[in-house]
Amino acid sequence: MALKATIYKATVNVADMDKNVFLDSVLTLARHPSETEERLMLRLLAWLVNAHERLTFTRGLSAEDEPEIWLMNDHNGIEVWIELGLPDERRLKKACNRAARVYLYTYNARAAQIWWLQNQNKLQQANLTVRFLDDEQLKALTQLASRSMTLQATIQDGTIWLSDEQQHLELRFTDWLLDGKPA
Repeated sequence: MALKATIYKATVNVADMDKNVFLDSVLTLARHPSETEERLMLRLLAWLVNAHERLTFTRGLSAEDEPEIWLMNDHNGIEVWIELGLPDERRLKKACNRAARVYLYTYNARAAQIWWLQNQNKLQQANLTVRFLDDEQLKALTQLASRSMTLQATIQDGTIWLSDEQQHLELRFTDWLLDGKPA
């Protein structure tokens, strides 16, 4: 018998001062049986920092031709393509050809740094941004995980203040590539 996805619900309030985006949303995240809670929470964080009323989670790990998260325009074109982890550079190049903006959120310091050394010269796409969240911050982020979450995110000058009813985090990605240029 196949294992089923675990469903998480997140009620989020986003105040992104950098982009002038203010949004309340109820999100449903399906955690694939092979997905870690760390990855699930990074996926949620990626949604928060790119918040938009039409930004949606896709089939994720179950779909080879879709990103983790995307924003489609009115003509079924892809405005934003969001990947997680350490994808093959050909997948990222294909995403850059299909979408106006592509974001990759990486984690797991040891593996991510090796991956970056091997791929950074191949990924100079003008519409690609690569961001890394270190292990300590990811561990703190994962402490917020629960099947039913209420989160407040405030973003200003690239810093993300994220809180639930008991915990308050200050998170900051390390940008490895911004719009195709080394950060």
